[in-house]
Amino acid sequence: MTGLRIPDNALLRHKLARLRDRRTDSAGFRRLLAEIGAMLTMEAMADLPEREEAVETPVTATRARMLAAPEPCLVAVLRAGLGLLEGARGILPEAPVGHLGLVRDEHTLVASEYVVRLPRDLAARGALVLDPMLATGGSAVQAVARVKQAGATTIRFACVVAAPEGLHALCAAHPDVPVIAAALDEKLNERGYIVPGLGDAGDRCFGTE
Repeated sequence: MTGLRIPDNALLRHKLARLRDRRTDSAGFRRLLAEIGAMLTMEAMADLPEREEAVETPVTATRARMLAAPEPCLVAVLRAGLGLLEGARGILPEAPVGHLGLVRDEHTLVASEYVVRLPRDLAARGALVLDPMLATGGSAVQAVARVKQAGATTIRFACVVAAPEGLHALCAAHPDVPVIAAALDEKLNERGYIVPGLGDAGDRCFGTE
């Protein structure tokens, strides 16, 4: 599974439209981001390896398909990735959680690290990296590289909106990492913001400027 995957889901498109709306306040934005995070996590996990086990229902014995390995780790790219993480944890409550703090210079658009806290069992579990915006791709490329350095060999990247430039950069640097997004937007503007996008996800999520 490589490249971009956009779920064909009317409810997801509806929630994304409300997320984009500049009239949506911070509380509403956080709620929608968490809901979209849950939906993207479900899509990202759709092809996890499975095995069959015997199960006793209240009615009879049957065979049921279950995950063949522990849930992947969840890795949030700070700050805005925390909004997606809230929804993802509702879907994968037993998954270990990691945090990557990356800040982008507004002039050079280059990301620098300020915190790295990753689960110890990344190599065994793999990871779902969460960041609402795939803009230039610099932060995403760096985040995935960090997760690989920590031992993960199976990695998925989930975002809300992606710009073609960022998607190309991530896929070129990490062709083995599938991207699950709610939408592929038009372009980046001169400031490196996604168009039409949804503004600064971190500021909108946490009510900061």
